[in-house]
Amino acid sequence: MQHTIVDLIRHGEPVGGLMIRGNGCDHPLSATGWAQMRAAVAPAAEGPAPWQQIVTSPMERCRGFAVELASRLGLPLAVEPELREIGMGAWEGRRHTEVAATEPGVFAAFRADPVAHRPPGGETLGDFRRRVARAYERQLAHWPGQRLLVVCHSGVSRAVIGHVLGAEDAAWYRMIIDYAGVSRIRHGRHGASVEYVNARRARH
Repeated sequence: MQHTIVDLIRHGEPVGGLMIRGNGCDHPLSATGWAQMRAAVAPAAEGPAPWQQIVTSPMERCRGFAVELASRLGLPLAVEPELREIGMGAWEGRRHTEVAATEPGVFAAFRADPVAHRPPGGETLGDFRRRVARAYERQLAHWPGQRLLVVCHSGVSRAVIGHVLGAEDAAWYRMIIDYAGVSRIRHGRHGASVEYVNARRARH
C-alpha cells in the first residue's frame, strides 16, 4: 500500500498583526507573513516538487499563498470551503487584550475551558472538528497515495491532528501551531501516524 502523506501548513502573519481571527475576519498576508510562508516551504520546494496536490482554505490569508505556490511549482490547486477557520463570533477582529479588558469574566472562562465556554455566537469545537474531519477525509479519498500540502489555519491543523489521533476536543485545542508552522501526517497500512507538529520548515 502506498502511503498518503499530508503536510499541514498554517498561514503566515496577516495584515494587522495578532488578533482574534476566525472565519469572519479575513485579512491578506503581511509582508512578514509572505516571507514566513516562502521560508517554510523553501527547503522542500527546491528541485522537483515534493507534493502532487495543494489544498487550501478559501480564506485569503491561506489562498493567496497557495495560488502563488501552485503556480510556481506547476501543481493543481483545490479550494476546500470546509477548511476555513473556526468561527469566533462577536470576538472576530478584536485584540485579545481588548476582549480580556472589556469582558474579563467571559474571556477568563473561555481560556479556562474553551470547550464549554465559546465566544458569544462562536462555533462549537465539536461542530468545527466534525466539518474539518469531513473535509480532510474527503481530500484523502480524492488523492490516495499522494503527497498533499494543505494550506490552512492553526485551528484547522489542531482539529485535523486531533481527529486522526482520536483526541478529546479539550486536548487538541491546547496545541500550539505557529505562523507558517508545518505538521505532517502519514496514512499507511496501519492507519495514521503524526510524524511531527509545528516544525519551522517543510521536509522532503
